[in-house]
Amino acid sequence: MDRPASLLRPACALAAPMLLAGCIAAGDVRPYPPLAPLPVAAAAYAAPATQGAIYQGGAGGLSLFGDKRAREVGDLLTILLVESTTAQTNATTQIGKESAIDIGAPNLFGGPVTVNGREVLSASAQGARDFDGNGRSTQSNRIQGSVTVTVVQRLPNGNLVVEGSKNLRLNQGDELVQVQGIVRPSDIGPDNSVPSGRVADARIVYGGRGAIAQSNAMGWLGRFFHSRLYPY
Repeated sequence: MDRPASLLRPACALAAPMLLAGCIAAGDVRPYPPLAPLPVAAAAYAAPATQGAIYQGGAGGLSLFGDKRAREVGDLLTILLVESTTAQTNATTQIGKESAIDIGAPNLFGGPVTVNGREVLSASAQGARDFDGNGRSTQSNRIQGSVTVTVVQRLPNGNLVVEGSKNLRLNQGDELVQVQGIVRPSDIGPDNSVPSGRVADARIVYGGRGAIAQSNAMGWLGRFFHSRLYPY
């Protein structure tokens, strides 16, 4: 059996997950999974449908004065992305301690205890330590745009569960914008749009992959030296 080949296989096995993790994290974006239907509470009382009546409840009901706003499953709705967040954190820690111990040489039988002319019962010790740490973090995010989503569920109170995404294939990579959440019908404007700030339980994803995203990401070895695994 070739010994260099046998030693190379474990090294490749250890390096493969690190390289794979570097490829996944280098500008890759992970979208949210599709929304599962929300549990619907049973109504306390529901009038039975009467065949032949003028009005029939449900999605196929008569609407003489309805507008173009989304209200049923399958309708389209435009989400206006207007998100801006800013966060800043400062931390400073300083610790210092000094200690000293000095024990003089005692006298026994009226004189010091010596060995070869040197006092052996005297002792002294000194110690000092200090720690100075300073950290600062500033982050600012802003996204503007629009995404047209689809109504996937209508809740008993009339709120709409929406979900949609937009994929852009540009010259040097792909861009993904995804929006999920719950919209209140009264927040929908006349142009069938609603600001992202009015979306409840909003999950917004924006990212991309490609040459530009990879060039803007730190490599796997650099992330190792900036992780908690690095001992220094």
